[in-house]
Amino acid sequence: MTRPRLPVLAALAAVPTLGGAVAGAARGVRRSLGAARPDRDVSDSPQWRDGLFHNRLPAPVVERGARSSIAAEFIAKGRRGRPRTPVALERPEFPEPAADLAATWLGHATVLLEVEGVRVLADPVWSDRVSPSATVGPRRSHPMPIALADLPRIDVVLISHDHYDHLDVATIDVLAKTADPPLFVVPLGVGAHLRRWGVPSELVVELDWHQSHRVGGVSLTCTEARHFSGRAFTNNATLWSSWVVAGAQHRVFFGGDSGYTPAFAELGEEFGPFDLTILPIGAYDVRWPDVHMDPEEAVRAHLQLRGEVLLPIHWATFDLAFHEWSAPVEWVRKQAQQHGVRLALPAPGGRFDPAAELPVEPWWRAST
Repeated sequence: MTRPRLPVLAALAAVPTLGGAVAGAARGVRRSLGAARPDRDVSDSPQWRDGLFHNRLPAPVVERGARSSIAAEFIAKGRRGRPRTPVALERPEFPEPAADLAATWLGHATVLLEVEGVRVLADPVWSDRVSPSATVGPRRSHPMPIALADLPRIDVVLISHDHYDHLDVATIDVLAKTADPPLFVVPLGVGAHLRRWGVPSELVVELDWHQSHRVGGVSLTCTEARHFSGRAFTNNATLWSSWVVAGAQHRVFFGGDSGYTPAFAELGEEFGPFDLTILPIGAYDVRWPDVHMDPEEAVRAHLQLRGEVLLPIHWATFDLAFHEWSAPVEWVRKQAQQHGVRLALPAPGGRFDPAAELPVEPWWRAST
């Protein structure tokens, strides 16, 4: 089954293919695409059949004939999905050793977690564009609040799936070449990309849904999400996931990128309650309702996961849909207030302790 391609990919496909600009845009694309297929046997996975991974529930299909019109609309929509003025950033400071529980939102879906002394960097993307090309595709609405080289030592890099706004080859290259490189914990099939890019096999752990790996006293469990995958023209050759990061005393749920699914209630029963849920709220649209949550669905998922504090992600950094730049956060604030949900709303770079005073000031309004 063909899965929906979001407008960023459709728009990229619609770029004219003439002249020197194309040669520049194509530079590095082949390497960025990664592996075409898993390089290990994944056929035992319950999610794998007919040569592809599948959601437990079906996702709607965007017909091929509609993609060009979506791309044209995306190109013509102007700056509606971008901030009007520079975004205020915070410069995070990280203690040594890592805290018992803390989270730092670095923009989009990139979050640095500290759980019982273990540092987990989820979906790290430092590149200026989320695209196979370094010169074409969605560009950042704000810089990263800290240089990759200035991060503290990372124990684990956690990946939710292989889309460009969650798996960035340039960032992986740097992390894998540090003096004390982290472990890369990824869903099934995604390890093929990493190995193709030169990450040593001994640093890569691939998991199916319901499988776990332990780092120190922290367990990393690959859990269900409702999404799709693909970096080129074939979707769903690699698995997508959410993650449970659990120590002896603290639990965090990282949603990565997912549409709403009843599986959240099941995960809440099995793994909850959570000190913190990290859930996507942006890039929603009526044309792909089952692969991206809207803010109302994120609040519902948080409640079903039995979360204490909700950190909304997947907004503010890259313009990937048709809504206004700040629409997701304004909507999630209203939903949270209606349902008594505690929100953490840091500016990019903001670090907080979910058990302490939470960042809630509407910093985004200065750029709206």
